[in-house]
Amino acid sequence: MGAATVAVTDATFDTEVRKSAIPVVVDFWAEWCGPCRQIGPALEELATQYAGKVKIVKVNVDENPDSPAVLGVRGIPALFMFKDGQVISNKVGAAPKAALENWIKSAI
Repeated sequence: MGAATVAVTDATFDTEVRKSAIPVVVDFWAEWCGPCRQIGPALEELATQYAGKVKIVKVNVDENPDSPAVLGVRGIPALFMFKDGQVISNKVGAAPKAALENWIKSAI
């Protein structure tokens, strides 16, 4: 059983995120970022829970600098919600699973 979240690169960002038929949560993260690792398991659970309704993807900012630069990401973890190819909401920093879930529910 693989991870529920999808790893997205600069090359696949448009296809996976902007052209998605369902809302997409993009988690900009890095290996060295403690808070990023903290919210990882919650995002995996939410990806399973909302499968088919919301797609949750992860972009490693060290390996893929272009996508976060385009969106003006300053700090990580940075979460961006896309719907119909547009950013509709974003939040920076770690949050408990319940808060992440409420944020995701607000978009669907």
